[in-house]
Amino acid sequence: MSRFQTLTPSSLNREAFVATFADIYEHSPWVAEKAYDLGLDATVDDIDGLHQRMADILLSASRDQQLALINAHPDLAGKAAIRGELTASSTSEQAGAGIHECTAEEFARFTELNDAYKAKFGFPFIKAVKGSNRHQILAAFEERIHNSPEQEFATALAEINKIALFRLQPL
Repeated sequence: MSRFQTLTPSSLNREAFVATFADIYEHSPWVAEKAYDLGLDATVDDIDGLHQRMADILLSASRDQQLALINAHPDLAGKAAIRGELTASSTSEQAGAGIHECTAEEFARFTELNDAYKAKFGFPFIKAVKGSNRHQILAAFEERIHNSPEQEFATALAEINKIALFRLQPL
């Protein structure tokens, strides 16, 4: 069990809690709002405890809420990244995976896969890229594009929960 290093979530009021955790789930402060509204106790002062609470909120949300959260994520190596329009967390995560170092051919392949994936599934490819490099990400993309829509929806939610844990860990 690891405690937060920079804050004690259970001591925060609703406004501070939501402000602190609003973007743990990309552009989806409703997850932090529901986490707070469930009541704060010592379990949320542990990274794994708060993560489990937030993950459960996502997994118990309506399919429409889940789809909206999936669609709040940017394409990997997509136009938003090129234009510098990502959240600070997404920018850091993609840079950490070396996506900004793609060759022209790799960017073209990312664009092609992003377009094919969205055409097939109706939402962007989601991968927790921390610890991966651009070659591993492209390989995962090429493997997962053959999954069923149900498999990819579930995989997207699982990857989003991994991203959330990575975002909680440095706090």
